[in-house]
Amino acid sequence: MRIAAGLIFASAVSLCASGMAWAQTPAPKAAAAPQAAPAAAPAPAPAKAACANPNALGIARTVEIDTTGGPGFGFEHFKQLDFLRDHEVVLTFDDGPWPVNTPSVLKTLADECTTGIFFPIGKHSTYYPEILKEVLAAGHTVGSHTWSHATLTNKKLTEDQRKEEIEKGFSAVKWALGGTAPSPFFRFPALQHPPEMVTYLGTRNIAMFSCDLDSFDFKARNAQQVIDVTMKKLDKLGKGIILLHDFHKHTAEALPDLLHRLKAGGYKVVKMIAKAPVETLAQYDDEVLKDAKLPTVSSRPVSSVVQTISE
Repeated sequence: MRIAAGLIFASAVSLCASGMAWAQTPAPKAAAAPQAAPAAAPAPAPAKAACANPNALGIARTVEIDTTGGPGFGFEHFKQLDFLRDHEVVLTFDDGPWPVNTPSVLKTLADECTTGIFFPIGKHSTYYPEILKEVLAAGHTVGSHTWSHATLTNKKLTEDQRKEEIEKGFSAVKWALGGTAPSPFFRFPALQHPPEMVTYLGTRNIAMFSCDLDSFDFKARNAQQVIDVTMKKLDKLGKGIILLHDFHKHTAEALPDLLHRLKAGGYKVVKMIAKAPVETLAQYDDEVLKDAKLPTVSSRPVSSVVQTISE
């Protein structure tokens, strides 16, 4: 849907040096019981390692986003902030973290010394916090993509339920990151933007991300189709925020060749970081601790659990 004209996003972009049909999946076995997360604090910037690949795609520049007022990015829905230069792209990945696929995406990005924005689902973050920690440790930007990937334009949802999807998603990501608050970057599932939630995110100083082009990787039959669809759209537009999914196998398989095509086509990657981390709400931090339903750890001594019966 298109956002009504007249919505004003107060934001500033300063330069620093240098959709989706989501497959419902059962919850995997969870890890150890969560501990109460410490107060939110911005993650320390990891030391930038020298790029070992002389032909890497790399990072052309980094932009810092002041999310005051909830600015919107991606011309599919938001037209005001046209900050990308010709042949610049932003790589974005939705619906992780997920075994095999997300680590594969991370390896490819590392091999090309480049970066992306990850929009993880809250539930997935509680399933695989160790993978999400790897995303952050690699220097990528981490936002949120709701708690359960609910389409927030669904009329069966109350306004409070819509807010809970947003807030609990951020709280779950924060828990998965060991108490480090993610960036105040949010993408609506299926790119469905209910106007009242656009307004709400503005009051929370959370930036909204649509896209300039959708790879439709969730519909792809194979990796080559992901590459062909993405490059055809990108060559037509000349620049843009690209929507991909680290949840999908074909995306992970396509990414090495896709990044090579970007490099060959003269495209450059822009890294987007937030001026300040999101401020999660205590109510939803507590709900994540209660509702993640992770098992408690037994306090029984080893001798009462494990006994040698033969050697």
